[in-house]
Amino acid sequence: MNKRVISLFLIPFLLFYALPVQAVENEERSWQEEIMYFIMVDRFNNGDPTNDYEVDRNDPKAYQGGDIKGITAKLDYIKGMGFTAIWLTPIFKNEPKGYHGYWTEDFYEVEENFGTLEDFKELVNEAHKRDIKVVLDFVVNHTGYQNPWLEDPDKQDWFHERKDIINWNSQEQIENRQLYGLPDLAQENPETKEYLLEVAKWWIQETDIDGYRLDTVRHVPKWFWEEFATAVKSVKEDFFLLGEVWDDDPSYVADYTKTGIDSVVDYPFFNEAARVFSSPDQSLDRLDTVWQRNKTLYENPYILGNFIDNHDNVRFTRRALQQQENPITRLKLALSYLYTAPGIPIVYYGTEIAMDGGEDPDNRRLMDFRTDDELVNYITKLSNLRKNNSALTEGDFELLHDDKGMAVFKRTNEDNTIIIAINNSSESKRFDLSNEVIEPNMQLTGTLTDDVIPGNSDGYTIILDRELAEVYVLTEKQGANIPIISVFILVPLATVGFFLLNRRRLKKKD
Repeated sequence: MNKRVISLFLIPFLLFYALPVQAVENEERSWQEEIMYFIMVDRFNNGDPTNDYEVDRNDPKAYQGGDIKGITAKLDYIKGMGFTAIWLTPIFKNEPKGYHGYWTEDFYEVEENFGTLEDFKELVNEAHKRDIKVVLDFVVNHTGYQNPWLEDPDKQDWFHERKDIINWNSQEQIENRQLYGLPDLAQENPETKEYLLEVAKWWIQETDIDGYRLDTVRHVPKWFWEEFATAVKSVKEDFFLLGEVWDDDPSYVADYTKTGIDSVVDYPFFNEAARVFSSPDQSLDRLDTVWQRNKTLYENPYILGNFIDNHDNVRFTRRALQQQENPITRLKLALSYLYTAPGIPIVYYGTEIAMDGGEDPDNRRLMDFRTDDELVNYITKLSNLRKNNSALTEGDFELLHDDKGMAVFKRTNEDNTIIIAINNSSESKRFDLSNEVIEPNMQLTGTLTDDVIPGNSDGYTIILDRELAEVYVLTEKQGANIPIISVFILVPLATVGFFLLNRRRLKKKD
């Protein structure tokens, strides 16, 4: 075998592996493309034991040791699951036992149990290096119970009169009375308003954060949010405002997005998703109703914050356990919908380990990183799926079939077609997808279970085992992969040829 023959064997192999890599310019992600990981700072990871000033592990209402450095140390862990943004509970200086961050004592200082301002700047810097955005929880409705302003004679008019909300249908009471007895700030006072706007801008200028999650939005007048949005976006144009409007009236909630607040966390989505997926044989039709309503209520429903549990509600795992269901199985179904439905998926820390938890503060347990990675791997797969298929972030959303828990959705845009099949029932299900619904003579390629469904003259037949989800990408039918096969055949032949040629040379030398 001469050199020319060996070269002929090697050329296909070299061409296959030496194709030029095209430099792709990193385009800025829109917020509807983000995948968000929600962290309660005190309950995540202890990166600096020297700031454990008020830690008491025996008291679930006390600090547990999580801090800013602990989050920085876990950024690769977060990025590894595919998250592109983190939302943190407030880090401002809080009064004693304000581990959650919502009892502000000083808006300009970092809570000493969490670290320092420099620690937070380092966190933001390291997150940005990993292309992770940082959203910080911000509270303008109230302060802590013992805020020093309450004793300051010059700031008595910074607060509303100390009265509790009695009539929750009264917007006047909702905006001007105390929530859980917390001192209610008077935004109509020019000094109070100016202080809150300036501190909001200061944190952006000082730390380069990317967004605020706004707490207790409906307890603050809409005119203030209009001024707030204008102020923060004058510092950073693409700054993201995600509001919490906790109310059962979707129209009432949606109205706050007309103030300049970009989006809200979608409680109607949460209410239905948590109910539907925590036990089998539940129809998904009401989730579709939520989406149909969102399309009419919001200018951009694709940036609503979707979630299946958070720090204010019983953990999803507990809901499943209460119904004697396997939380891992149930979470996989819920996460499959969370990641494939329109909106920004928000995953509460600990969901990836099926963390259990009842009412507050039990739903805020300390994170455990020494657990099985089954759900971690599943979330990672879902994240990659979402990132690689633009139909999942911007495509339309159509319910094709729903029967006793077996639901099939279609998402399409100009780039791809996705079929989402969720069997939320206790038995195997079949659904025949006609060629009138999607392009014929193609192939549905599964991404979660590696199922492949070739199309035929009748269409496509989807068969799913009970309590299982699959996300199919419509692709060309795949025949034999010639380049791969060539490599497996030609590389061994080339290797043999190389040794034969060397052996022949050695014989000539002898």
